[in-house]
Amino acid sequence: MAKIDALAHVRTDDVAVVIRDVRREEKLVVGFLDSPEVVYLTARSDIPLGHKIALKEIAAGQDVTEYGFAIGHATLQIAVGEHVHVHNLRSNRW
Repeated sequence: MAKIDALAHVRTDDVAVVIRDVRREEKLVVGFLDSPEVVYLTARSDIPLGHKIALKEIAAGQDVTEYGFAIGHATLQIAVGEHVHVHNLRSNRW
């Protein structure tokens, strides 16, 4: 089994959480709690431990899913492997 660098709860999630500090251009392995499948991607920026990484292309204005639920919406276009945080994600709660 491959060493996991990021973890998502549901295979259909748009984002995963990195489980260590990640450097730009690093190749990552993403695991899922609901599936034995893994996804391989490249980080497009440095991402601190506990922050999100995009698993899919996300259009500006599109809801972003984590845990199988919309947690917010993208304020900018987000590319696969990009850091997802307050600079490009806004909560739907407020």
